[in-house]
Amino acid sequence: MVSQLDQLKAFTTVVADTGDFKQLAQFAPQDATTNPSLILKAVQKPDYAPLLAETVTAHKGAPLDEIVDHTLVRFGQEILKVIPGRVSTEVDARLSFDTEATLARARRIIKLYEAAGIERGRVLIKVAATWEGIQAARVLEQEGIRCNLTLLFAFAQAQACGDAKVQLISPFVGRIYDWYKKSAGSNWDEAANAGVNDPGVKSVASIYAHYKQHGIRTEVMGASFRNVGQILALSGCDLLTISPDLLAQLQAADAPVSRHLVPVDSVKPAPAPLSEAAFRYALNEDAMATEKLAEGIRAFAVDAGKLDGLIEAQR
Repeated sequence: MVSQLDQLKAFTTVVADTGDFKQLAQFAPQDATTNPSLILKAVQKPDYAPLLAETVTAHKGAPLDEIVDHTLVRFGQEILKVIPGRVSTEVDARLSFDTEATLARARRIIKLYEAAGIERGRVLIKVAATWEGIQAARVLEQEGIRCNLTLLFAFAQAQACGDAKVQLISPFVGRIYDWYKKSAGSNWDEAANAGVNDPGVKSVASIYAHYKQHGIRTEVMGASFRNVGQILALSGCDLLTISPDLLAQLQAADAPVSRHLVPVDSVKPAPAPLSEAAFRYALNEDAMATEKLAEGIRAFAVDAGKLDGLIEAQR
């Protein structure tokens, strides 16, 4: 029997969401994504402690933020030895509201990859989908540096990313689901909000439909999944980035997988670009997106600080 993972690959590019590159080969993903939390989790494992120590030693006299970038790129290099496609490497979340600082870090990360012999086409610079992050991505794309806009919860974020012609967006499914489930409390009906009716799934499906209807070339990569049902309900999405635990579940199951998202035949003109004021107001009107974006940046910033601490302890 063909596994659900292999069936899914017929409709969607499967991406592994992990910094643990020793897990990758068994799932044969095309791409891989990392974030500060995943890298922090990986470097605390005995298998990866020598890699961190080696990187810190090699750049001992450098500023802390530079050593951090060397560490992120080192993990990216190892991941790219295992996968045929691209790796996403994230700019420090503490720069999410600083366009110029985001540009500087993104350019440095790309230079580090290129110095290691890796062409920029195999790297996606991951940036939070704040207004400032999206404007940084607009400039980077014009320089040939491809971007993955993350922590995306609102339709307005997706529209602004399309306006900026970014390479890829990562709308978060599970965190949207979490918010609506918590908000509903005892009134939450799990069965009624599963599969294609899951609020996170519906959000990604609407963004996918908008992009395809208007000929927007930005890739849609569903992210942050809580269960296999959410993944299968988005079969047909351009890409889906999936944790190793859920990849293993898909690999172990063989029930039929059908396609849910399908591109449209005709394309309509794209709507007028969002202004900064319109973007900020639309985001403000979306309580879920406002809360989850802020929460996500805070969480990534905390883990970035912890990674700083681990590096400082070895300098």
